Order: sequence, then structure tokens, then C-alpha cells
Amino acid sequence: MFEKIRIKEHMEIADSTGQHVGTVDEVEGDNIKLTKTDSADSMHHFIPMDAVDRLDDNRIYLKAGARIPDGLGNKASS
Repeated sequence: MFEKIRIKEHMEIADSTGQHVGTVDEVEGDNIKLTKTDSADSMHHFIPMDAVDRLDDNRIYLKAGARIPDGLGNKASS
């Protein structure tokens, strides 16, 4: 288990395979708010804390099967 206070602005978020999903803007309650720059629609998206598997240095890894909002990560370039 991790402490959410360890999640900082500009940390990278990756899926369970290590593929880039987004970048942390800030933590709001029990959600991680992502920067607009990583989304295809230039809007903020949120990832729930319970989708986080682990933190490793400056990277957050999501659990396998975690729902990734449309338009983020690899989807943002399609």
C-alpha cells in the first residue's frame, strides 16, 4: 500500500504494462487529476486512487484492468 501524499505534481502515470497514460496535475480527494496536455480533448480527466497499483520513483502504475478515460495515453494520439 502507498500513501497518497507521495503522489506529486508532474509524476507520470502508466498502465500495468508501463505505457504512458498521463501526468499528475494534482490530487483531489480520492482522485488523481491529470494534466490537460495528455488528453486528446484538452480537458482534465481523473483516475481514482483505488486504481493505483504501486508507486516507483517518479512513476505511478495502475492496476491491470484499471479503467483509463478515453482520450488518454495511446488513445490521445489516435
